[in-house]
Amino acid sequence: MVEIAERGGLDLIGIQDHPYQRRFLETFSLIGDLLARTERLHFFPAVANLPLRDPAMVAKQAASLDVMSGGRFELGLGAGALWDRVATMGGPRRSPGESVEALEEAIRIIRAGFAADESVNFEGRFYSVAGWGPGPPPAHPIGIWLGAYKPRMLRLTGRLADGWVPSLGYLKPDGFTEARKVVDEAASNAGRDPADVIGIYNVSGELTDGARGEGPLDGPPSLWVETLSRWAKELRLGAIMLPAESVEQVERLVGEVVPGLRA
Repeated sequence: MVEIAERGGLDLIGIQDHPYQRRFLETFSLIGDLLARTERLHFFPAVANLPLRDPAMVAKQAASLDVMSGGRFELGLGAGALWDRVATMGGPRRSPGESVEALEEAIRIIRAGFAADESVNFEGRFYSVAGWGPGPPPAHPIGIWLGAYKPRMLRLTGRLADGWVPSLGYLKPDGFTEARKVVDEAASNAGRDPADVIGIYNVSGELTDGARGEGPLDGPPSLWVETLSRWAKELRLGAIMLPAESVEQVERLVGEVVPGLRA
């Protein structure tokens, strides 16, 4: 699927991060392998499971992948979910409020690591580093993109993130518009330009030969092009993540949907 995406001129690949799922490879290792196999595509974890990943190591991994790929890595982060599964790997169980607070601490540590200061010190409730020398800086300014849905996470996104990555399965277009208002207000209150937080919509649907289904994207390529083009404008999207459930689906998206979207 990645080879098809590279040949077909796509820009970005997002890969889930559920390390407790026995069928999945470890996400950062997989991304490193795929970066080595490609020349143009950018990759990001969609989104990294922070409760199972130390933020200083996340910064080190991200910067290393970015350097080795010539600036083709971005960083998606999530506050955590499926806490029972996280606990099976020794991870913490956090309340919604705790998970957001921990994410904010992690972002501050990661950004300090990206800045490659000689020494990074941070003392928080959940994470601390003392005298950390982060090492080689990223090859380009790595974006930190958050998967966020609830008001507190949306406000954090507006205050601190470079991008927002909601999924269609959890947030319909009407909900996207309302959530975006929360992100924009938080960005403005923090003295930021709301346009600096790009919207990246992770969509899903069944690509058919003509029949319309129940979902907004269940239908032929023309429906995908029309619907996604409208969403891109109305929702101020910086990127659209298309589903990659099979080789055949990716081939059809590259051949029958993407040209129309680009046009």
